Amino acid sequence: MQITASTISLTVDDVAASQRFFTAHLGYVEQASAEGFASLARDDAAVDIVLLARGTEVLPAEQRDQHATGLILAFTSTDIENNEKRLRAEGVEITMPLREEPWGERLFQVTDPNGVIIQFVEWADPSGPESA
Repeated sequence: MQITASTISLTVDDVAASQRFFTAHLGYVEQASAEGFASLARDDAAVDIVLLARGTEVLPAEQRDQHATGLILAFTSTDIENNEKRLRAEGVEITMPLREEPWGERLFQVTDPNGVIIQFVEWADPSGPESA
């Protein structure tokens, strides 16, 4: 098996609100949309995102009323400090401020209008000033 792309499907209450958030602040572009549905993508290694309205019949019956919770959509990126500053300047609430974990992971989180947690991660350089 060869996987040629990856997509995550998120069930949300307001597809348009999440779609605006991902396109305005995270560089996604709309690939397709219809009532209760949006398909978003980027030109880099980020996972494609499908947004589905809660209750949509395409979802299995036992999942139709569930909401995208208990999940963190994590993006490994570069220049994390400037990205956090940019998002803050755009009015995005930083729900977990930039921090560095003892194992070298630098991260911060934002939350989209539907409660989807997006985490940005950058791995600290082990030869940087922290290890000196």
